[in-house]
Amino acid sequence: MFCPKCGALLIPKTDKEGKLVCKNCGALVEGEVKISEKRSETREKIILIKEEPKVLPKTKEECPKCGNMEAYFWVVQTRAPDEPPTRFFRCTKCGHTWRDYK
Repeated sequence: MFCPKCGALLIPKTDKEGKLVCKNCGALVEGEVKISEKRSETREKIILIKEEPKVLPKTKEECPKCGNMEAYFWVVQTRAPDEPPTRFFRCTKCGHTWRDYK
């Protein structure tokens, strides 16, 4: 609701009279406070797909979790172009993934 005097938004007053007070000019206006909420019941479904690497190269790198000495690896440039790329590893035995910034 809006104030009939100045047109500003009315806010509920904290008394028992059920009056509204103007946010701008302070004028009291009689009326009811009605709060409504519109909700949409549609929910998006999230589908998680866990795929194992299909064609990643393997290297001799020790897994910090299980101690296996073989891992898949891939390289991603995660920082500035003048810095070395980040190497990611995934253990061929337990599937643990870690990274190396060398």
